[in-house]
Amino acid sequence: MSIDFATAAPPRAARVATWTYFGLNGFGVGMWVVHIPNIERATGISHSTLGLLLLVLGGAAFTGMQVAGPLADRVGQRRLVPAAGVLLGLSLFGPGLANNWWTLGLALLAFGFGNGSIDVAMNSQAVVVERLYPRPIMAAFHAMWSIGGAFAALIGAAALKADVPTAVSLSGAGVLCIVISLVASRFLIEAPKEPESAEDEPARVAPPAKLVWQLGGLAFALMLAEGVANDWAALQFRDVLDTSTSTAAYAYGAFAIAMTVGRFATDRVAAIVGPAAIVRYGALLAAIGLSTVIVVPWVPVALVGWALFGLGLSGGVPQLFTAAGNLDTRASGALMAKVVGLGYVGLLAGPALIGALAHWMPLNIAFILPVALCAITVASASVMKR
Repeated sequence: MSIDFATAAPPRAARVATWTYFGLNGFGVGMWVVHIPNIERATGISHSTLGLLLLVLGGAAFTGMQVAGPLADRVGQRRLVPAAGVLLGLSLFGPGLANNWWTLGLALLAFGFGNGSIDVAMNSQAVVVERLYPRPIMAAFHAMWSIGGAFAALIGAAALKADVPTAVSLSGAGVLCIVISLVASRFLIEAPKEPESAEDEPARVAPPAKLVWQLGGLAFALMLAEGVANDWAALQFRDVLDTSTSTAAYAYGAFAIAMTVGRFATDRVAAIVGPAAIVRYGALLAAIGLSTVIVVPWVPVALVGWALFGLGLSGGVPQLFTAAGNLDTRASGALMAKVVGLGYVGLLAGPALIGALAHWMPLNIAFILPVALCAITVASASVMKR
């Protein structure tokens, strides 16, 4: 079975286009994040109301993922990815124009749905592109998401310093997402059509549901651990190690930089040792790194611990997404939606669970939860070989 290259872009062009969508998604989310304080003030909502609205955003994103997965199988990634990119761009207008809690809620419904849709769509396209390469390339796509977020932080900070209105900044970002989504769409590759009769190809058995849930469970565990670092790394430095706020920022910085570097390096390593080893030993390294953070009270060593945690987590999730997308090419998008969706639930749940545990125990002790999940991942990584 092969792709008709008469109507498809060259693999390298499709790879660059898919990189672009990952970077665009990271940029769009990053622009929303850096403007949250301004939006909170403009709408006059409290922290608690914002927290509830963020749950609305998360629920909408999960819904978008479950809709986009089967839709990608039906209409094709080549159509869905740019459509989701345009939807994400349009939805960025909303938060900057909101002036109360309910208009912001509607804006976040749209933004969450657009974000979830493009998340699954671009990962499905990445699996299609990766099949044309003799080695893994998925982790580098995820690294581009981080790069897009970094650009958003820089551009957003400059816009805030220049007192550019939030509506202007987010609308400009939305227009950029729309234009780039449309331009990059012509370079995407469509997944090959499956044979319509049993004579064309031997019948294949659908992957066991248990295997899909196992992959989703591993994604849940690793992305929960990632969410813990996103929201609690700086607070652990400030509250447990008693550092200044500026020094505390280095904790998340060490994690984020190590994760980005690790994702650029993972593909080469995965080609040598295989995806199961990336998941197993990456989770082991992450457990060692976070355990170091828990037990060592010295800032330099704790920084190394957070860096090891980010490096360990960097490669596992891309391998799980690739595995899900290749379980059955007839339902690649739907299967990936389940695994990506469970991972996203972990990303949202992690910070909240740590917050709840921190009411009953010191923050660093609460970090035993993600360490335990990393250990479970180490023991369960053999599922990747199935």
